[in-house]
Amino acid sequence: MTAVTGRVAAAERGETRIADRVVAKIAAQAAKEAVDDPPADGISPRATVTVHRDSARVRVSLELGYPGDIGRTCGAVRRRVAQRVKTLAGMEVPEVAVQVERLHPTGASAAQGRIR
Repeated sequence: MTAVTGRVAAAERGETRIADRVVAKIAAQAAKEAVDDPPADGISPRATVTVHRDSARVRVSLELGYPGDIGRTCGAVRRRVAQRVKTLAGMEVPEVAVQVERLHPTGASAAQGRIR
């Protein structure tokens, strides 16, 4: 506390805690932003997080279009999620696990259907 103003310094007032579900929403939105061509009939990415102090471990589940470069897309999701969580929540993200739940046919492969 300063003697002149009688106010408590900002660093001494307390802390800000960001709920796990908020970090999960940030991660899910970041994953959605990272997928270049999401499948039209797919569901939005979902995320779960484990937060410990200033660190968040993230697991993202998503659906992708097929054919496509699955490895490149998963790498883009990892990078985007880590960057957005760090920027918006101020947390380090040492791990982003990406789980592809389903592949959806896109373009010409979707129109062909099954051939007998």
